Amino acid sequence: MQQLATASESIGGTPKKLLKTAIVADYLKSRPTEEAAVSAIFLSGRAFPAWEETTLKVGGRALWQIVAELSGKDEAELTAAYRRHGDLGAVAGEVLPERAGQGLGVLEVEARFRQIAAARGPSAKAVILRDLIARALPLEAKYIVKIITGDLRIGLKESLVEEAIARAYAGTLAEVQRANMLLGDIGRTVQLAVHGKLAEAEMRMFHPIGFMLASPIESPEEILSYFAEASVEDKYDGIRAQAHVSNREVKFFSRTRDEITDSFPELPDALGGLSEDAILDGEIVAWEYPRDLSHTQRVVDGVGSEASEQTALTRGRARPFSILQQRLGRKKVSEKMLRETPVAFLVFDVLYAGGELVMDRPLRERARVLDALLAAPRGALSHEGPGALPGRSRAQKQLAFDPEDAIGDASIIRAPVFHAASAEELEELFGASRARGNEGLMIKDLDSIYTPGKRGKSWLKMKRELATLDVVVTAVEYGHGRRVGVLSDYTFAVWDGDRLVNIGKAYSGLTDSEIAEMTQWFVDHTVDDQGFRRVVEPKIVLEVAFNNMMQSDRHESGFALRFPRIVRLRPDKSAGDADTIARAKQIYDEQQG
Repeated sequence: MQQLATASESIGGTPKKLLKTAIVADYLKSRPTEEAAVSAIFLSGRAFPAWEETTLKVGGRALWQIVAELSGKDEAELTAAYRRHGDLGAVAGEVLPERAGQGLGVLEVEARFRQIAAARGPSAKAVILRDLIARALPLEAKYIVKIITGDLRIGLKESLVEEAIARAYAGTLAEVQRANMLLGDIGRTVQLAVHGKLAEAEMRMFHPIGFMLASPIESPEEILSYFAEASVEDKYDGIRAQAHVSNREVKFFSRTRDEITDSFPELPDALGGLSEDAILDGEIVAWEYPRDLSHTQRVVDGVGSEASEQTALTRGRARPFSILQQRLGRKKVSEKMLRETPVAFLVFDVLYAGGELVMDRPLRERARVLDALLAAPRGALSHEGPGALPGRSRAQKQLAFDPEDAIGDASIIRAPVFHAASAEELEELFGASRARGNEGLMIKDLDSIYTPGKRGKSWLKMKRELATLDVVVTAVEYGHGRRVGVLSDYTFAVWDGDRLVNIGKAYSGLTDSEIAEMTQWFVDHTVDDQGFRRVVEPKIVLEVAFNNMMQSDRHESGFALRFPRIVRLRPDKSAGDADTIARAKQIYDEQQG
């Protein structure tokens, strides 16, 4: 473990990616295969392979107490060290003493991690953890704690570890990336690379693949500068989800690759009827069904074309994220909640079908695979044009869907797709999406392949902020990573009568120089120094933007902002000029429609 920790120090000590890769490659080649495999997992910032559901479940407080006990330092000394580093692993490396007989092997650490994961209860875990850290050299302990917390902070992404594997074992980077993606196990990828068998990697179902990401765009004109004809979908206010289906077993994973199946128990049965194994990409949204499905049926068949756009183009409509939030994180969902908060899975892409990866095919081909997989009865799902509603403008034409096309009892919906070739058509579609209560548009290049985990210009997103609020900063916290030592995380409030009530927290939007300047101001105007957090005089006004407002018990205002971002400092405004809880309620009511 000492060699791995030393290599990690060298990796963290250089900003040069090529040098980082070279250090990892040299280290891996110097170790036996099994040790190199486990080391690759650790260097990726994990205790276990990505595909495994095994977790350590060790709390930060337990780690803090063990480090405090073994170091003999008091709370004030540890807090000061934490403020210097912003990282408990670095604190452990600084404060823990070196004793005779210390030192661990990589495989021994991995075995202890599995013992901790298997132990039941905090006390049992703490006994094993304490012994592990006590037996480690201080530098080893530094990286053991970093791995446990998932916060390696040496500027080493898994993609660089993949490059190092290719460099160490003479495989191509593409082969290494593909094997690791299929297996979800960079350790196993090392083992295959050592023996020249990367091509033998096979898809491991129920291991989530990275999601393809979209780049934000400001205007329709900018969108069309990237590709001439756009495939356009509504941007829904839900949660991105990947569905894995195999032998009637179905699991859903979030963008953070956490399994979320239990929160949506009606969806697995709905997808379990697929005729072949598949991995689908889509969005789970709270869903409001039409009151008169038979009328929607007539419109989709091309009858009643004067009916409303919304009724014609959907089998209902997505509801605000604040409603969906009631379903998130639940292990058990009551029958009452299933009735009152129904959901739909809006499918817009397919990554794997019938034993074959289809990610490398253009979007137009993947669309046909998806259409066939969902088995729409009329061929109405083709991207070549059938199914478009007659009598509508080009921008209004879309892929129409029958309300009876849902698979099973829950709503699995092929996300409607539009086409646009002009800025005017995109503006028209954007307005229609907003009128349906959605965030905006997703615009995709029909010739694009699916690139997991990457954000490029093949997928674009066009949305506009729900609103902005002028708020007062009430508390600040020290940042992490490159913002260690500066106060960069701001809690803010609005007025409720003559008192301020917190409504959110943001840490992005200001420049480094603005953060440095504000850090000094907040230090000078601290009301209560709580170590990592400071309560400050409520004088600084910010303008914050956000995508959505939710009811929440997290803040005393009763609301929380989704994806808040600092637009700018407002030195031209006094605290008394900040917005009120009445304004927040108004925004919330407006988004509810």
